Amino acid sequence: MEKIIPKEFRHYVAQVGEIDSIMLDVEKAEGIYVWDTSGKQYIDMLAGICVGNIGHRHPAVLKAIKEQMDKYLHVMVYGEFVQSPQYRYAKRLIDLLPKGLDSMFIVNSGSEAIEGAVKAAKLFTKRAEVISFTNSYHGSTMIGVSMMSDERFRKPFEPLLPQCRQICFNNTADLMRITEHTACVVAEILPVGCGVTLPEDDFIAKLRHRTAEMGTVLILDEIQTGFGRSGKLFAFEHYDIVPDILCIAKSMGGGMPIGGFIGSKQIMDSLDNHHPLIGHATTFGGHPLSCVAALAALNVLIDDNIIKDVENKGEYLRNKLRHKQIKNVTGKGLFCSMVLQKPDMWQEALISLFDCGIITGTHLFNSGALSIKPALTITYEQIDDACSRIISALDRLG
Repeated sequence: MEKIIPKEFRHYVAQVGEIDSIMLDVEKAEGIYVWDTSGKQYIDMLAGICVGNIGHRHPAVLKAIKEQMDKYLHVMVYGEFVQSPQYRYAKRLIDLLPKGLDSMFIVNSGSEAIEGAVKAAKLFTKRAEVISFTNSYHGSTMIGVSMMSDERFRKPFEPLLPQCRQICFNNTADLMRITEHTACVVAEILPVGCGVTLPEDDFIAKLRHRTAEMGTVLILDEIQTGFGRSGKLFAFEHYDIVPDILCIAKSMGGGMPIGGFIGSKQIMDSLDNHHPLIGHATTFGGHPLSCVAALAALNVLIDDNIIKDVENKGEYLRNKLRHKQIKNVTGKGLFCSMVLQKPDMWQEALISLFDCGIITGTHLFNSGALSIKPALTITYEQIDDACSRIISALDRLG
């Protein structure tokens, strides 16, 4: 295979960031492992940012894609055609969800799921105000940027969408800022912008109560936490609530691009205005290859009972990560964050981890915290190996 020079790669393929010492030229990926073109093996402790919950290139996903390729690829998605891949996936997933989450709009990504969900909430409530939480990230579209609190990310794109406000997570008093003018609140159950933040006391229940009281649509962003990552199929199940709209993506497709938002039929029918451009439109949303891959990935999770061990694996991993360079390790299930004692050493730590065969990354609003989110299929022996490599990498920092 042709060796690609990093400088040339950056010339032809636009990038959003770079660390000169980390330009991994990927040869192949399988399970929890990635290999570069020199043959070096890495343990993927990011799982493609929570895309690979069942690992890279799961055989069931590959089989489903190959079978669908022999039938058809893109045809049309706006309702003119009945497509079995879309129907079979939507029905399988919705049958696993609580009552009230019974209609799904399939899109291409998490950003688009958030965009569509906010539009549905505005159409349904006929209100304008959108509330999110400080240090949250809900995609890179203009609505996503408008919901961010950090001026570094907002300023270059102003003017942003009006009537987007932020409140503080775990701050019960701030919930009173949700009023009869609020169309929706967009929230992560386990905020990840600064590291994994756990809800305190009964904050999630109070959030659900306040939104219901005000007739406000509660949109939960489970784009990273969904499909078993927290130890439940979806993280909201830990807190005995049901959102009005659930946004999903990332691991949904088993490695293929797909996203979706799910709500009640009443809310989702708000998008049906007899013309797609009035509601929400997407050319490739519900692509048959992505849908069959998503169904295969979901069946693997459920039929192989993968989720049952996630909380124990997460606790085991967090207990193994003890080092003088680690301040603490937070998380739920296999959704974890390793906080460094010296946050300004994050780049050296990241490079050392890659050198020791560990793929990881930082959090958007806290570079001193590193993401630890391996495939849910990781074994205890593989966790031991990964933690040993992490400790070796941190030893190099002194």
